[in-house]
Amino acid sequence: MPRVLIRRTPLADFLAALTLLTRLPVWRLVQPPQEAYRHTVPYWPLTGWITGSLMAAVLWLAAQVLPLQLAWLVALAVRLLLTGCLHEDGLGDFFDGFGGGTSREATLRIMKDSHAGSYAVVGLAAYGLLLAHVPTGGLPLPVLCALLACGDPWCKAVAAQIINVLPYARPESDCKMGVTYRRMSRGEVAVSLVAGVLPVLCLPSAALLPALLAPVATFAWLVLLMHKRLGGYTGDCCGALFLLCELSFLLCAVALWRGLVA
Repeated sequence: MPRVLIRRTPLADFLAALTLLTRLPVWRLVQPPQEAYRHTVPYWPLTGWITGSLMAAVLWLAAQVLPLQLAWLVALAVRLLLTGCLHEDGLGDFFDGFGGGTSREATLRIMKDSHAGSYAVVGLAAYGLLLAHVPTGGLPLPVLCALLACGDPWCKAVAAQIINVLPYARPESDCKMGVTYRRMSRGEVAVSLVAGVLPVLCLPSAALLPALLAPVATFAWLVLLMHKRLGGYTGDCCGALFLLCELSFLLCAVALWRGLVA
């Protein structure tokens, strides 16, 4: 079946975001214009609706037949398959670059190298262990499902703001995707934030709301780090931002819940 070439609209931008961030076969059906890929960032949270909701559904179903810890791992594995480890690849390159680089040029060079170094291996292992042990914090299944459903879009909304506060650190010709993101318009900022905030309504307790501030704090710290080292961001920085924001959200939620039930 030939792909349908569509003109640039908000729907085209969203479909381009799905093409970039997931392995859903959107590209088999439609072909967004090249310009749409420059405007995908505001729609990251909407893709999070899909990945987050799917993870929550898988967790719920898997927990009916598996121990909660294993069900959690199955849900995480589903997102890895759905995204093709895109974010994790960026996180590994980020660890390598910022761990092994001592200058802007060295950091960018290391991050562009596709080989995983010791910082990537150790960093991803630490990240994976922390993420895998979230269920050991004593959160019940409905709360864990809610955290997955709202954490993915909210943290993507927070991470998306990187293009509004920092420039791209490389020449556009060096971009892996061949295009760089355009800074959001006011309308696009609104779309991004609304799409990130709406799933928060599924949080089962207002006591968990302060956890939403953890990704904001993580974002601010990482932006300062990127500005100091690179004077901007890269695609790998975007993946690292999202995953570290999400991890901070989940860990903060665990701490709040333990305080709530103590």
